[in-house]
Amino acid sequence: MKRDLYFSKPIMNAAGSLGFAPDPRAEIPLDTFGAFVTNPISLRQRLPTSRPSLIEFPGGFLLHTGLPNLGFSSVIKKHSARWDRADIPIIVNLMADRPEETQQMVRSLENMENVMAVELGFAPLLSDDIILMNLEMCVGEIPLIFSLPTEQVLSLGTKLIQNGAEAISISSPRGALMNDKNELITGRIYGQSLFPRALDVVHSARIIGLPIIGAGGVWTDKDAADMLSAGALAVQIDASLWIPREVKK
Repeated sequence: MKRDLYFSKPIMNAAGSLGFAPDPRAEIPLDTFGAFVTNPISLRQRLPTSRPSLIEFPGGFLLHTGLPNLGFSSVIKKHSARWDRADIPIIVNLMADRPEETQQMVRSLENMENVMAVELGFAPLLSDDIILMNLEMCVGEIPLIFSLPTEQVLSLGTKLIQNGAEAISISSPRGALMNDKNELITGRIYGQSLFPRALDVVHSARIIGLPIIGAGGVWTDKDAADMLSAGALAVQIDASLWIPREVKK
């Protein structure tokens, strides 16, 4: 029997912002969240990049980590008990570049009671066909959220929903900057400058009836409220969670 995707509260963290399981010791108000989203998990272990980078630019920063993780089986062994004990539902974010591997991970998660949904993230420039194949192979008992860049949300989102996905979320955009050694570094982009584009995508998704989880540059309570007013099903917060709340206005 397929589970429902329902948020008791429409706020959650974004993948990659708070680790692999809720930490009660962290100074994050998890009681205000409707779900906890894990860091991205791959089938096999991924090591950190050899050149981790954080490069600031006006309105935000670029982050390059390599998305390190222990691999699916080891993450499950280490964190699944904490997922079960968590006071809020868990959304497991999976790196879904190979459909057959994604299917293997999704089927394992279907037996975990406190896992509310799976969010599938994809490598840059992955074709629509591979993303749709992930849906075809993984649709089942557990709700699937497809995390897409803004360029694909409107062009691909409707087809995904029509074929069994429960919602679309907005992934962190990617970009490139030169570091202090004049080396080109690519990575994910965060910051308040992303918000106007993300809000426009949410608004456009609402017009065509697309269930969307808003994300991108959400820095204040008002930003989150504006996303919801524009039609977001829920809102994901990323880098602003790393800033003490008293600093944000």
